[in-house]
Amino acid sequence: NTLSQAIARVYEKRFNLSITEWRAMAVLGHCSDISAREVAERTAMDKVAVSRALARLLAKGHIERGTASHDKRQSVLRLSEEGWKIYDQVAPLALEHEQRLLAHLSEEEREWLTRILETLWQAELGESRR
Repeated sequence: NTLSQAIARVYEKRFNLSITEWRAMAVLGHCSDISAREVAERTAMDKVAVSRALARLLAKGHIERGTASHDKRQSVLRLSEEGWKIYDQVAPLALEHEQRLLAHLSEEEREWLTRILETLWQAELGESRR
């Protein structure tokens, strides 16, 4: 969380986005046309917090709601044109920040970190499905 907050201050001031809003946009930048539930799962964040962030993003015009192609009863979310403009500016900043942090680790430490994070991610996914 401390690491997230460092870069979050940049996009909060510059783009008026909270951490939760950016995480939701980042997920939608990688996986378009997914449900709000899927956004919450992929961010591994509280469903209520994600739901509120998605409502704010809809109100700001950064995302839009559509209908799932496989089930017209299901709504899906995607970045809007405005959302893509913001995403295309923030994503490189976030990646650059991550690369600066990882530069302080040896190759072996980065490999361990990746394994540890993957293990924690899998554990979180398992618990969230209970």
